[in-house]
Amino acid sequence: MTPEAHIHPELFPAPLRDIAAKVKDGIRLDAADALTCLTTPHLLHLGKLADTVRRRINGNVTFFNVNRHINPTNVCVYTYNCKFCSFAALKGEGHAWEMSHDEVYAHAGDQGGNRATEFHIVGGLHPDLSLAWYEEMLRGLKARFPNTHLKAFTAIEIGWFAKLEKISIEEVLRRLRDAGLGSLPGGGAEIFHPEVREIICDGKLDAEEWIEVHRTAHKMGIKSNCTMLYGHVERPEHKVDHLLRLRGLQDDTGGFNAFIPLAYHPENNYMGLKYHTTGMDDLRHIAASRLVLDNIPHIKAYWVMITPKLAQVALRFGADDMDGTIVEEKIYHMAGAGTTQQLTRSELERIVREAGFVPVERDTLYNPIEPIRPIASAPAPAALAH
Repeated sequence: MTPEAHIHPELFPAPLRDIAAKVKDGIRLDAADALTCLTTPHLLHLGKLADTVRRRINGNVTFFNVNRHINPTNVCVYTYNCKFCSFAALKGEGHAWEMSHDEVYAHAGDQGGNRATEFHIVGGLHPDLSLAWYEEMLRGLKARFPNTHLKAFTAIEIGWFAKLEKISIEEVLRRLRDAGLGSLPGGGAEIFHPEVREIICDGKLDAEEWIEVHRTAHKMGIKSNCTMLYGHVERPEHKVDHLLRLRGLQDDTGGFNAFIPLAYHPENNYMGLKYHTTGMDDLRHIAASRLVLDNIPHIKAYWVMITPKLAQVALRFGADDMDGTIVEEKIYHMAGAGTTQQLTRSELERIVREAGFVPVERDTLYNPIEPIRPIASAPAPAALAH
């Protein structure tokens, strides 16, 4: 029986009936539908629809990887531009750091780095580190860890390299690819709408420039992820605009691997907000993104931000990826995240299995590390069954 066979639109609350009918028939949601998804109080029903789409695309599989985060520096010229950021520092401040190449290599090898299939590398926009410095760093990592994929540098960093070196985005990407770059992470998107961007990250790379970096990467065969930062000053219509812009780019290029909804954390930044997102908020954004972003194959429940327990629940609300083992995460822990710094492979597998899914270790490009076994469909939660 197909996932859609469990959808009976007439049994859904009135605001979701048209959306349920579209999901059942495989029809793309429009902007009005997206707004409904982001505002509906009927979270369990929304989750059932998102779970249907998730199973249509990815079956009963949940992905994870063995990865290692590396942040070479938090020195950033935009320290006071990005009011939501708790990571960045100006050069010379007490909490600033700059790693040498040897320190990067040692950090990569620490705590299981030799077993990692991915290094996730992002940092601040350092005024004194040249593109050549980063090229040498990538080459050194590839020489020491030849089988590890280098997912490195947000669009903001790529734009900064181009500005610093006075060269094109394409030339920056070509040089980094030649040095070992495998793909781009999705950071720096925040919220695209200028009304929000002027408040939270004025002067930073704008939406069109962020999109152009990823468009250029995709045309060069470099895959990437994409993100949305929610839970601060944005309104639902701003998020609809953001999601539809991502969907439009994916229609054009097909270069996005995964979308990651990122929950804002309020500690140690200049936003002046004191509240965290709720579990309802987090699940709603995951479900809405799965329903709206019909052309992006994977939705990630980033356990570092929403806790492993809620990420496990999110697997029933449209998410099909748990991210990875990580080992050490600085950006969101500096913003107040209270989660652990690391999950083991066995812990991730247990979380996935107890949610009713089959855990599959993947590489960065979502190729299974081991062949996927035949999968039987897990039953829908009793509370959602009709």
